[in-house]
Amino acid sequence: MISRTHLIYFSPTKTTKKIVEQIAAGLNSGDIEHYDLTLMETGLGKQFVDGLAIIGIPVYAGRVPEVFLERIQNISAIGIPAVLVALYGNRAFEDALVELRDVAVSKGFAVIAAGAFIGEHSYSTSQQPIAANRPDATDVQKAKEFGRDIAKKLQENSGKATAEIPGDVPYKQRAPLGGIAPETSSELCTLCGTCANVCPTFVISVDSEVITNADNCIMCCACVKYCPEKARALKHPMLEARREMLVKNCSIRKEPNWFL
Repeated sequence: MISRTHLIYFSPTKTTKKIVEQIAAGLNSGDIEHYDLTLMETGLGKQFVDGLAIIGIPVYAGRVPEVFLERIQNISAIGIPAVLVALYGNRAFEDALVELRDVAVSKGFAVIAAGAFIGEHSYSTSQQPIAANRPDATDVQKAKEFGRDIAKKLQENSGKATAEIPGDVPYKQRAPLGGIAPETSSELCTLCGTCANVCPTFVISVDSEVITNADNCIMCCACVKYCPEKARALKHPMLEARREMLVKNCSIRKEPNWFL
């Protein structure tokens, strides 16, 4: 039995966090320790020497978020087993899992399993929903099932072998981010500061008005999701066209897949 499970994740809208927690629940292991990198500006410096790690990220255009890679630069492991989780917005996870595998292995983790789960797309709106309200109850049950399958694998063969993880190496070219950010409606905004408090790249400041440094925005839309007054919205014409494409082509429900 695993005595300790380390949950290492980047999760601006808490969907990735929800899935890694449910996988851990399915594992039914011992102590659970959280390492939430979402607002950890200086990154995580730690060596993992025991237990099992569940490493979770949202997929950004088929890749691992660069901000996650920056925040794990100073972590390492001594061969402890790791489960990888990529959460994508019902389009495709492409090369995110193989990239995450390569990163985890380079840090000293022994990858024993990987899963691709679905969460509400960051561009989703009530008028143009894309995997709205996911992960839902069915996703939660499947995450727990994945955890139980991992536990069974560990009991049967110590988790030595891992099924092939889909994706390409070299990875697809990384889509450039920056220059586009959600905007604030001055009529609705109460200057409460929620948007600044949830921004994982710390590009929002609130004083007499809300100012966003769009150059470093990763368009996770946490500020949009958590604004209590619904005063934030992503309205850029390029994003409107992309949103329409996603609604048109990615509205059929996809289900989680895992690789053992």
